[in-house]
Amino acid sequence: MTSSFESTGKILKEAEDFLTLYIQETGLSEDWLHKRLNDIKFAGSYNPTTEELVFGAKVAWRNSNRCIGRLFWKSLHVIDERNLQTAEEIFHALIRHIRYATNDGRIRPAITIFKQQRVRIWNDQLIRYAGYEMSEGLIGDPYSIPFTKVCMELGWRGAGTPFDILPLVIQVGDSKPSLFEIPEEIVLEVNIRHPQYKQISQLNLKWYAVPIVSNMKLSIGGVEFKAAPFNGWYMGTEIGARNFADVNRYHLLPKVAEAIGLDTNSNMTLWKDRALVELNAAVLHSFKEDGVSIVDHHTAAQQFQLFEKQEEQEGRKVTGNWSWLIPPMSPATTHIFHKPIENLIKKPNYFYQNRPF
Repeated sequence: MTSSFESTGKILKEAEDFLTLYIQETGLSEDWLHKRLNDIKFAGSYNPTTEELVFGAKVAWRNSNRCIGRLFWKSLHVIDERNLQTAEEIFHALIRHIRYATNDGRIRPAITIFKQQRVRIWNDQLIRYAGYEMSEGLIGDPYSIPFTKVCMELGWRGAGTPFDILPLVIQVGDSKPSLFEIPEEIVLEVNIRHPQYKQISQLNLKWYAVPIVSNMKLSIGGVEFKAAPFNGWYMGTEIGARNFADVNRYHLLPKVAEAIGLDTNSNMTLWKDRALVELNAAVLHSFKEDGVSIVDHHTAAQQFQLFEKQEEQEGRKVTGNWSWLIPPMSPATTHIFHKPIENLIKKPNYFYQNRPF
């Protein structure tokens, strides 16, 4: 759906549902709602005001079933950039987002929203490492191989290291996508080391500070914003137990086990578990020592429990995707593992969309 709906009835339904929620939570009157809906009906489309956009983006985070960090939904900083027209203007807005969110390591949750239907950002995240298929094997992040090939077809040439920052690819309307390099100086990265096992630092690992998701669309009142990159801060296991450890990502557990002297000849030694714990400990230690915001999965689960209590006090039912909410390491040590939760989708919300390439 876009601002051009199939029928006035369809326009009013989602817009009315959203704006009814808006007045309920902001204290506006029924008279205001009736006038607003009459304006939408007359216009034949719904174009959220900046105030409605801010509210909708925050509630979309509150409704995000896969996110364990929803306690902080009210703190989301919403940047309305729907007036921008060119790929270059959009690129500069994305750079501003990266700078604002990074904040010298004191990460700030933010979302930048561009004109509905007109803008697509081809990157899965604004900052991500490239992946290469080389004669000597895979280098970098295997997940990024398809997009890396796209960037190279558009003229980009990476250095061929395990941690090359991919460029931004921006498309406006039906025009050819434009490629922009991200200035190195604005990308904050953390070198990974362990407080006890110095051998882990010899693996020369690092990770970027801010996960800015850019492949999801934001749906508010029936209007879909296909370019609305947003970020919180990392939970440690996202890096240590997934990006670094997954066999289809950097697949580092064997190297970590070897570095710290674990017996990998038998599963009975639990070498994978031990390597996983130490790798995650290294991630948390490194981010903390560098003053970069991060949360461990136990604290994140406690924060989610507080979010549940706050929502209950407000009379709202918490929904969630259990398989995403449980952390990928020691999930049974959190209350979420033992608690059923309904995976009911509510709007406003963020939704995955097909890759444009």
